[in-house]
Amino acid sequence: MLTGAIKRIDHVAIVVRSLDDALAFYRDTLGIVPSRIIRFPREGVKIAFLPLGDPNGSEIELLEPDGSDTGVARFLEKRGGGLHHICLEVPDIEQALADLRASGAMLLDEAPRPTAEGRGLFLHPKGAQGVLVELVQRAESADAAGQPKSAPTGE
Repeated sequence: MLTGAIKRIDHVAIVVRSLDDALAFYRDTLGIVPSRIIRFPREGVKIAFLPLGDPNGSEIELLEPDGSDTGVARFLEKRGGGLHHICLEVPDIEQALADLRASGAMLLDEAPRPTAEGRGLFLHPKGAQGVLVELVQRAESADAAGQPKSAPTGE
């Protein structure tokens, strides 16, 4: 069991074939304006961050594969667009990893990895009732891709 409390739902990630098409719905229909759009080469995706509520609120992340040989591209081809994972923020990713190992949780990561938000790890869907779960410890001032948190970046 995690000894540190889960702080909040950090984001819900949705795989899409086209960010432009997805934004036609999320931005133009629902009015959720992206705070930034980045390329995250480590995972082979473009990400649109759609903030909800206050500046520290949860986000929707739209993930578009940036190539055909990535995990997200394979997910899209196998399952189609839709929910990819849910991400929960934790205060200490190293402690979360130790707690999860001790509890026998099914992990996809042996160590925290850089994420667009900071550092995180994934739990296997087989151990989480069929849902891919990510835990993340947010970086203070910049994301793992080096983008400032306060400055939106576009294409």
